[in-house]
Amino acid sequence: MTAKPKLPKIGLLYLDYVLRFFDKSNFKGWPDKIETVVYHWGNDKARFIAEVKQKQIDVLIGNIPATAYETFREIARALPHVRFLPSLDSQFSNKSKENVTHFCRKYKLPAPHTEIFYVPEKAKRYLSQATYPKIIKRSYGPSNYGGYFVHKVDNYDEAMALLTEKKYYPAYVQDFVPMEADIRVMLVGHKPVCAFWRRPPEGEWLTNTSQGGSMDYQAVPKSVLKLATAASKAANAEYWACDIALGKDGKLRILECATAFAAFPYIRDWIGQYLMWLLSDGHFRKPTIPLYNWEELGKIDSRLLRTMRHIGFSSYTPSQDCGEVFHGMDEQHFPILDTQYQRLEEWPSEIWNLQDNFVLHAKSAAAKACQPIPGSDEQAGLELNSYPAPVFDDAQIREILAQVKGIGDKMIDEIMSTFGAHGVVEALNTEPQQLCVVKNLKDKKLEKIVAHWQQVMPSGMTTH
Repeated sequence: MTAKPKLPKIGLLYLDYVLRFFDKSNFKGWPDKIETVVYHWGNDKARFIAEVKQKQIDVLIGNIPATAYETFREIARALPHVRFLPSLDSQFSNKSKENVTHFCRKYKLPAPHTEIFYVPEKAKRYLSQATYPKIIKRSYGPSNYGGYFVHKVDNYDEAMALLTEKKYYPAYVQDFVPMEADIRVMLVGHKPVCAFWRRPPEGEWLTNTSQGGSMDYQAVPKSVLKLATAASKAANAEYWACDIALGKDGKLRILECATAFAAFPYIRDWIGQYLMWLLSDGHFRKPTIPLYNWEELGKIDSRLLRTMRHIGFSSYTPSQDCGEVFHGMDEQHFPILDTQYQRLEEWPSEIWNLQDNFVLHAKSAAAKACQPIPGSDEQAGLELNSYPAPVFDDAQIREILAQVKGIGDKMIDEIMSTFGAHGVVEALNTEPQQLCVVKNLKDKKLEKIVAHWQQVMPSGMTTH
């Protein structure tokens, strides 16, 4: 190890009620104190900026949820000397499916043909003349929560009924791509570090494991890894994940991509090691992560993998005793690379925050004190996307939660004491994963809550 260079001051970026991706332990060996800064929902921007300045933080590390993305665009401008990792530009695709589409179009990355409509009449005209089936998704956020916000429609009537019921805004419509499977690829420094297949059950099309899909780690094609690497480089992302569809026509298409993804703790350790190398100008060792390591690690019971930490590999050193040298153990053309720090914004909000910038000249609903907050894709006032603006009190939210199998009184008490009625509605409409901060509320229970919420919301709950 060379002489210690001057290291930047690191701060971990957290938000109330949002699961934390990184922990200080992911940066094992970092010699200096690592600060933490927590953003509190609401009008907390000025206080947050002041705290970052007061702690003299040089680098803020952490993912930003879609609901706070535009706020942090403003915060980043107020902190021009603070480097965000991943950059706000790298997190552009986290905010919405629409942004993923803009990203793929700019960099000519293959993706299903997609149409995005902010004017309901244009969506109607398109859907009335379209060839079916189509996929209609909720655009907002990086996750579809097990496929609950992804819908296949087979004709115009189904499409209009769905948009009227779900109130998705904008209308995000994709060609349906019959596929064999999709592949999730995770990358660190543009190098694939984990990849696995997700296959739909027989006769079905959704690959989500919560919908009956299966997963395995074997023989992911290099063409898939190359496409994921190209997307990571285009995003200039320190870490990245891609969902890539393998169509029955043999073509690859990007379905989703983001810096926000679920990862075992040992992968977060690898990201931490990579960031330490990146921020120390090479003072710390760049991690060695063999390609296709996932085929072997994937054989370990996932219950163990969830608790395994700091899995390390040594770089390959060729040796010989008979004059033969094997070349098959090198990086196989997928090295870990640096990213380029860019101060200029690639995706400025003045241009690309279409969901807030695009204002329809339509009737608007007056805000109410306890009105649930729809996501930005659920705008009010138009026939195609009318939002009923129901008001829920504590008793009603408790009643809804009690109707979900497996959600008992104790858990309901914890949910309500943590979020309140207003917070529960906001979380369910925007970032349901926030509810998982409640003890013992895991993915399966969350999926049941979200599914039930989707059923009761359009049915005209009691309104005030």
